[in-house]
Amino acid sequence: MGEFWPVTDVLAHLAGRWRVARSVRDLTSGDEGRFEGVTVFGPLDGGGLLHEESGTFTWRGVARPATRTLRFLPGGVPGTADVRFADGRPFHPLDLTTGRYVAEHPCAADLYRGEFTVRDADHWRSVWRVGGPAKDLVLTTDYAREGSGQDAKAPAVRARARA
Repeated sequence: MGEFWPVTDVLAHLAGRWRVARSVRDLTSGDEGRFEGVTVFGPLDGGGLLHEESGTFTWRGVARPATRTLRFLPGGVPGTADVRFADGRPFHPLDLTTGRYVAEHPCAADLYRGEFTVRDADHWRSVWRVGGPAKDLVLTTDYAREGSGQDAKAPAVRARARA
């Protein structure tokens, strides 16, 4: 198996329930945080998927409930997605036909640069590098499909071991 796992239809691939483990590093302060929870990609009226994430975010030793909602709409090319915020504002396109995709999203003076990699049918990762005057962060998120028998904390290590 190669380093990346091609996905012919991103919406079909993501549909379902995923365990999530995210590390957050502030490169300026050195602070580190962690999010652990679940993401559900469920059907969206009119086509696409509603991404609903919920769990616990721990930052500076304080754990708090955290949620996030995104919309994954069919993209302009079959098999791709147009990712939008919950309110419909554009976030980024997503094309996993090669198993890897890089997206950018300007947010005020900061730039979000995300790299998405698919390791196999049940594991994928996103790494967002956020830079600018307000932020200097790296957010690494591992997703493991529920029922895959493996947790979300180290899918890339297992995938490399099988490669």
